[in-house]
Amino acid sequence: MHYLLESEIIFIFAANIDDKMGKFINPFTDVGFKRIFGQEMSKPVLIAFLNSLLEGERKIIDLQYLDKEKIGISDGDRSLIYDVLCKTDSNEYIIVEMQNKSQPFFKNRSIYYVSRSIIEQGERGAGWSYDIKAVYLVAFLNFHIKGLEEKFRTDVGLMDMQQLTLFSDKERMIFLQLPYFTKELEDCDTIFERFIYILKHMDILQRMPFLAQDAVFKRLSEIAEVASLSKEERQAYDENLKHYRDTIAVMQGQYLEGEEKGRAEGRAEGRAEGRMDVARQLKLMGLSVEDIAKASGLSIEEVERL
Repeated sequence: MHYLLESEIIFIFAANIDDKMGKFINPFTDVGFKRIFGQEMSKPVLIAFLNSLLEGERKIIDLQYLDKEKIGISDGDRSLIYDVLCKTDSNEYIIVEMQNKSQPFFKNRSIYYVSRSIIEQGERGAGWSYDIKAVYLVAFLNFHIKGLEEKFRTDVGLMDMQQLTLFSDKERMIFLQLPYFTKELEDCDTIFERFIYILKHMDILQRMPFLAQDAVFKRLSEIAEVASLSKEERQAYDENLKHYRDTIAVMQGQYLEGEEKGRAEGRAEGRAEGRMDVARQLKLMGLSVEDIAKASGLSIEEVERL
């Protein structure tokens, strides 16, 4: 089954819509996500986060924002995508797209965004030799994507399906399903785990943890404090937070409604199957079609099809 248990869904939603105001912003609102990952003052935090995410693969030493915010595909598309050009210690450049928000057809859209960033690197003329930069998509998911495994991190790349080896490192998608990150504060041993713990719980924290472990968390604390927002930013954040909570509440209602509908359909399906079982038994006993129909509640046509 590819859905969270009802109790887990309610717990996650309740944590996000609690009326208690934390000291720090909710990182999954538009304002919060942009403040933490989408502006110049956030560069040290983003570099540290990406290096913890890609540890053992690449080391990023600098980055620059290409587009502050890409326009949505359609009206009402509120997804935030930040293009970041990253320079590694081996003078390699990779493009990282930081993505937030649930969307319909999420996996297809993710493939589209990565492909678009590759296509945009194309140059006119016969001299260009398809020297493209690798494109990484990092998607924060405060929900579960149907079709993905029920785990926190999923890495997707281009592979040889027979040999199960990497075909190319030019496309990479990393999906982080936060509901499946269940480590407690004292169990977070790496910088990456500490980042994820903070992001997941930031809006209810009263103090920033891990300050003694790494200076980057002090910088994150300064950026993310609600008190550090300007009057205009606070107004926009409050509106974002209300929209976020309303969206979560609607999602919760839709989930519970779907669960009840599923249970009702299951009960109806069970009753129908029970009537068919009775009809089959009566048919084996040699009763007439008419008598079987009367006894089982099925139509004559349904009995004849058994």
